[in-house]
Amino acid sequence: MHLIIQGINIENHDLRSLAKLSGADEIQRITGQAFRLLNANEKKDIASYCADVSLDYAFVDEAKRLTDFGLIAMDMDSTLLAIETIDEIADMHNIKSQVAAITRSTMRGEIGFAESLRRRTALLEGLHQDALQKVYDERLELSPGAEKLLKHAKAAGLKTMVISGGFTFFTDRVKTKLGLDYSAANTIEILNHRITGKVMGEIIDASGKAEVLKHVRDELGLQREQIITIGDGANDIGMMAESGISIAYHAKSIVQENAVYSINHVGLDGVVNLFG
Repeated sequence: MHLIIQGINIENHDLRSLAKLSGADEIQRITGQAFRLLNANEKKDIASYCADVSLDYAFVDEAKRLTDFGLIAMDMDSTLLAIETIDEIADMHNIKSQVAAITRSTMRGEIGFAESLRRRTALLEGLHQDALQKVYDERLELSPGAEKLLKHAKAAGLKTMVISGGFTFFTDRVKTKLGLDYSAANTIEILNHRITGKVMGEIIDASGKAEVLKHVRDELGLQREQIITIGDGANDIGMMAESGISIAYHAKSIVQENAVYSINHVGLDGVVNLFG
């Protein structure tokens, strides 16, 4: 195995200490924020050491390459995007704190996603549809490293997908903006140019995300081991379980406990550094 170390500030003495702890026989520089420790052994001490010095770590198969995969599927809010779109819509209605509180509780797994989405959407009732476009135009922000990750994924031949418990208004536009191959999300009801406070059709929740992923996986003729998933909230766990490599990105603890790898300090481009 190789040990990948990533962080905003990586000190040489920390690399040397981690090499000694893991028994690695060489340290290779990947980027200024990522290093590969060759032929390392998995040790429990690595996790606590990295936590103490704010570094991300991952033990990876030395032979694994990005080209071994066929699809990368990502959550949208607080994963592919650096914002929670529904919270920003709520801000247009001066109720961001109320909606954000429900969002946080949902991501921790304290409220079922479908119920949570209904509650949050109901609070948006009466808001003019222009608020959605305003959020997209003025507040949309990609997570650090998102474009680099997608560039490398596409170059390696992977299909790209965003699966969101949010709204198709945003996923459709993000799909076009970033040239993604697939997108899936919920549809917010709008009548007479106003948000009704309702979600149309069956809600894409945790199980819905998993089903969407499996459908696309089967359509592409891929195996579970050929899928990479990235998420941050409890409703991503089902989707992540349907992939060979699941990555918790700046995620809640419940997600990190269920993921193969966790990235807490660097951007999405940190995913690229795990492979080859």
